[in-house]
Amino acid sequence: MTESLDSTRAAAWRAYIEASQRLFTQLEDDLRTDSDLTFADYHVLVLLSEAPGQRLRMGELASRLVFSPSRLTYQISSMQRRGLVSKEPCPDDRRGSEAVLTAAGLLTLSEAAPHHLASVRAHLMDDLDDAEVACLTRVFDRLGHRLRAARTTSSTQPHVKEPSDARDHR
Repeated sequence: MTESLDSTRAAAWRAYIEASQRLFTQLEDDLRTDSDLTFADYHVLVLLSEAPGQRLRMGELASRLVFSPSRLTYQISSMQRRGLVSKEPCPDDRRGSEAVLTAAGLLTLSEAAPHHLASVRAHLMDDLDDAEVACLTRVFDRLGHRLRAARTTSSTQPHVKEPSDARDHR
C-alpha cells in the first residue's frame, strides 16, 4: 500500500487542487464573458498564432494541448464552425491534417488577449513577488518535463497488466 502524505504535503496538495480549480474556473469565466471563448479555444489560438505559418499538424497540436485525438477533432470542428480555424491537408504529407489559424481567429485572439492577460494578472500574477514567480516557474517546468518524459516512456512501452491482487490493495 502506498504511504500517505504527511500533513504538510497533504495541506499543500489540497491547497494546490482547490486554488488551481478556482483559478481555472475564474479565468475561463472571464474569457467567456469578455470574448465568448473557452480556455481551450484561447489556447488553440495562441499555439497557432505562435507557429510558423500559423499552422500545426493535428498530432502536434493535440500533444501540446494534452488532448486526445478525438478531443482535438471535436475542438477544431467547433472552432471551424465559428470561423476561427480551418483544417487543411498537410502540404508535405497528404495523409495528415493541419489546423490553420484564420484571419477571424487571429482577430478574435488579438481582441481577447488584453482582457485575458488582465484576468491572469488580477487573479494570479499581481499577487506574487518575483521570488514566488521564479519558484512557480521552476516547480512547474520541472514537473512538466518529468510528466512529458513519463508519458513518452509509457506510450512506447507495452502495457503490462497488474495481477488482480495488486490492484485490490490500493
